[in-house]
Amino acid sequence: MVTTSRILGPDGQPFRVTELAAPQTAHATQLQREFQGHPSRGLTPTRLASILLAAEQGDAIRQYELFEDMEERDAHIFSEMSKRRRAVAGLPWKIAPPKNPSAAERSAAEQLQEMLESMDNLEGILFDTTDAIGKGFVNQEIEWGRIGSAWQPKSILHRPQSWFQFHRGYQQEIRLRNGTGEGEALRPFGWITHTHSAKSGYMERSALFRVLVWPYLFKNYSVGDLAEFLEIYGIPMRIGKYPPGASEKEKLTLLRALMQIGHNAAGIIPEGMTMDFPAVAEGDPKAFELMIEWCERSQSKAILGGTLTSQADGKSSTNALGNVHNEVRKELKDADGKQVATTLTRDLVYPLAVLNGLIPQGDRRRCPRFVFDLAETKDITVFAEALPALVGLGMRIPPSWAHTELGIPEAGPDEPVLGATPVAPQADRAALSRAHPAAAVAAPRDREDQLVGLVADEIDPVVAGWVDKIQALVDGARDLEQVREGLLALLPQLSTEQFTRAMQHALAIGGAAGMLDGLEDSRG
Repeated sequence: MVTTSRILGPDGQPFRVTELAAPQTAHATQLQREFQGHPSRGLTPTRLASILLAAEQGDAIRQYELFEDMEERDAHIFSEMSKRRRAVAGLPWKIAPPKNPSAAERSAAEQLQEMLESMDNLEGILFDTTDAIGKGFVNQEIEWGRIGSAWQPKSILHRPQSWFQFHRGYQQEIRLRNGTGEGEALRPFGWITHTHSAKSGYMERSALFRVLVWPYLFKNYSVGDLAEFLEIYGIPMRIGKYPPGASEKEKLTLLRALMQIGHNAAGIIPEGMTMDFPAVAEGDPKAFELMIEWCERSQSKAILGGTLTSQADGKSSTNALGNVHNEVRKELKDADGKQVATTLTRDLVYPLAVLNGLIPQGDRRRCPRFVFDLAETKDITVFAEALPALVGLGMRIPPSWAHTELGIPEAGPDEPVLGATPVAPQADRAALSRAHPAAAVAAPRDREDQLVGLVADEIDPVVAGWVDKIQALVDGARDLEQVREGLLALLPQLSTEQFTRAMQHALAIGGAAGMLDGLEDSRG
């Protein structure tokens, strides 16, 4: 636990611990009472261009209010953004010690893991952090408190992007709006600030939603036009005729009658006025649908990198293309997860570690890291077939790699395991082979070689002397006839006892192999 009044922040600059007594926005009553606007109402191309230009010139409030409206009012954007955000928020995570950790660093990682797991709303914090994927940045304010003797976040609250402004210097900085042109710098250890650029450039121009604003606008126009078209589709055109000298009141009466007939199929008009129905309103809504589909496909491409993971048209949608687009989604998920993990390490794990005295101040290099498990589990059947063969060829494969690839956690030293059979090291297996040849664990590549090897344990001692004698006979023979006569003379005289023992050994091995085959067939 920190015992000094000044500590070093993530940037290496000192600050007072007393600054953590209250959240920074506790005094920002003007922001807390501020109601957000809705610039999407009556949005036009000219007005949209002015909102984007104002953001580039330092007034980004309306731009971020528009981003909120887009996610709230466009179901397609909401759906695609939810896929991308929840893909990261739902990943398993852990606190990993630094490379080549000491015992103290391992202990610090374990304590930090326990602290984060005890937090009530960590899943919500992860999800709120991914808000930066669409809007470029997100700030979550930390309210610190003590639980016993340990520092812990009492709450971590998402703050609207419209509360902040950008300060340009050597590095662009996010500051809290305070009514001045400069803004108020964010306090160390007081915020989780995550930036996420969809493209390179200043933050007010690098947000993903900047790419989506134009398809959003065009889609809104098309949806509105389609609604108007469907409102009058199939209804005849109505033309009212009034006599010369009709008063304004009479004209309005005729107009109301035309409107009532269009919707209610009934109405009244003054005497002397007439109505004509020259034609029924016709048209094809496919033009509007085509524009809406184009806008939604563009949104899916910008958010997920493709369309086949969100829509299927039955034409270009194939399993191969779907797999390719799914790979793109995986790349986005991995990249998003790595960025979020870096931010949480800097703005949450490091403050927790420093405030509770788990690591030296200012040494971020040796701080335990927040890490997402991004590994894709492999097909266990393929590995079960391939690994024994690869090991048999002499490859040295660490068990930890296989556990990671298959998504199977490694058991602890005292943890029970399924079918635990200790595997003897290679030196021990060699010693076991010399002491008990019949029970040696050989490394043949198939079962036939194993059976031959087991039978040879009994036969080899009998035939060991044959090979040298036959080789000498062949080397000294003048022709095949002499080889034939020599073989007849060398015919080994197996005793009944030797022959019986060899046959019993071979039949026992064959019977055991048959039982194993039957057991495997019944399971498969």
